[in-house]
Amino acid sequence: MVQQVKRAFKYRFYPTDEQAAELSRTFGCVRLVYNRALEERTRAWYGEQRRVSYAQTSAALTEWKKTEELAFLTEVSSVPLQQALRHLQTAFGNFFAKRSKYPRFKSRKMSRASAEYTRSAFKWSDGKLTLAKLAAPLDIRWSRPLPEMAEPTTVTVSRDAAGCWFVSLLCEDTIAPAPATDAVVGVDAGITSLVALSTGEKITNPRHEHRDRARLATAQRELSRKAKGSNNREKARRRVAKVHARIANRRGDFLHKLTTRLVRENQTVVIEDLTVRHLLKNRKLARAISDASWTKLRSMLEYKCVWYGRELVVIDRWFPSSRQCGTCGRVREKLPLNVREWTCTCGALHDRDVNAARNILAAGLAAAACGDGVRPQRETSRTGLLSVKQETQRATAGIPRL
Repeated sequence: MVQQVKRAFKYRFYPTDEQAAELSRTFGCVRLVYNRALEERTRAWYGEQRRVSYAQTSAALTEWKKTEELAFLTEVSSVPLQQALRHLQTAFGNFFAKRSKYPRFKSRKMSRASAEYTRSAFKWSDGKLTLAKLAAPLDIRWSRPLPEMAEPTTVTVSRDAAGCWFVSLLCEDTIAPAPATDAVVGVDAGITSLVALSTGEKITNPRHEHRDRARLATAQRELSRKAKGSNNREKARRRVAKVHARIANRRGDFLHKLTTRLVRENQTVVIEDLTVRHLLKNRKLARAISDASWTKLRSMLEYKCVWYGRELVVIDRWFPSSRQCGTCGRVREKLPLNVREWTCTCGALHDRDVNAARNILAAGLAAAACGDGVRPQRETSRTGLLSVKQETQRATAGIPRL
């Protein structure tokens, strides 16, 4: 069934000096309004236990513009300022619903510089985009075409740490489901192999950060030697940012190609519910786990399965996928990370990662058949065999992140 989804198409653009100055001014005003509104809401919440609504912060913004101190807010488009207040309202909504932590202030150095424009604050005509307060359209590099007859509903302009400018256009897009197939696959995430599949295939971890570590270290050393506040230090900082951007871009490209392939080739994809934030507490493996980017891998699988009509099954994190024998079902008490192959008492020789992927697939198919997630009991019988009894556990279905 063909479905309508909202997709963001990101492009790089090259602003003129006047456009760069105006957009930079807008970024600063957006950050100031967000932080000022957060400060007021924090004072009301902690001082009076009173919640402040979006309408109240919007009215406060109008009053701020009338003051001599903040009169410069009237010089930029009002839409990005209002959008900043809406984003703050969403952040507080997530906080009160216990979906996220308390909102944080935006830092000039650490936060991404961006501004969001709704339909009333930009002009889209004949493939040219002109933002409010700008006289000329943006010089966009159209690396890929927009969907046919697409009309952007929201435009987000941003500048990364390396000084590169990007524009993201949110459009309605029509996505046709992928052709149906009977193939199913279990996916076991790892470090040496980024993923091992139940088919026996292993996808080598490209280790993008590790490959550029020497280049990154050189750039960081040069940065540390520059005088603070100097132009040379700013140039060195941008060189470091470019190395980080290169790593992130290559990693994202690889993960997009991998996840698209898995979703197109298989009707059902089964993965583990890994708690990456806890795994990162391992100081010896934290850097390698961050480089692998398992969270981003799962996120891509989630929304692509929804887009292309596939099923994503997530099994419980406590399922002993690596320690369980895929032949007889016996579960080993311990299996250190340095053991990559092991032999079960039944005589079956297992590759650790492939065996885990096959066990993940079996558990996922059981979950799909029962209509809910299942996990074997953590307790095993005296014989070492896994108990037949199963307890139900919530399974996470694929959730689109648009």
